[in-house]
Amino acid sequence: MAAGRVLIVDDEEAIRELCRVNLELQDFEVDEAGDGVEALDAVRRRRPDVIFLDLMMPKMDGWEALRRLKEDDATADIPVVLLTARSGDDDQVRGWQGGILEYVVKPFNPQALAEIAREALAPRDAEQEAERRQRILEQLAFVRELRRTR
Repeated sequence: MAAGRVLIVDDEEAIRELCRVNLELQDFEVDEAGDGVEALDAVRRRRPDVIFLDLMMPKMDGWEALRRLKEDDATADIPVVLLTARSGDDDQVRGWQGGILEYVVKPFNPQALAEIAREALAPRDAEQEAERRQRILEQLAFVRELRRTR
């Protein structure tokens, strides 16, 4: 029995393969998409339990894909983990405000993906998750203020 279905969305085939291999070793079913357009199609075909989403992609970037996923009642509850090379505070703030579950910066430990996916599949209280997101946003604002005052 599969641990869950994961959708990996990244325009780099090597990244998708690295993620797929590590997740399949942990009994996850893995689907792949090379951009946001393919991701939305994949979600409609075989609804994933969690989505690992890159930001910088052709056709439709991760920001637009995330927006569409979260605005659609049929997909809004799918946990999304941003998996990106963009490590800036503005991107992190935008991701957390957009409703992500986690923000993972490349390069990353591919063996950690299965644990992140398991955590995404665990039952969560929506109110607690919103409070967690708010705490993270407050921490990011504090770090930004510290940098600004230096």
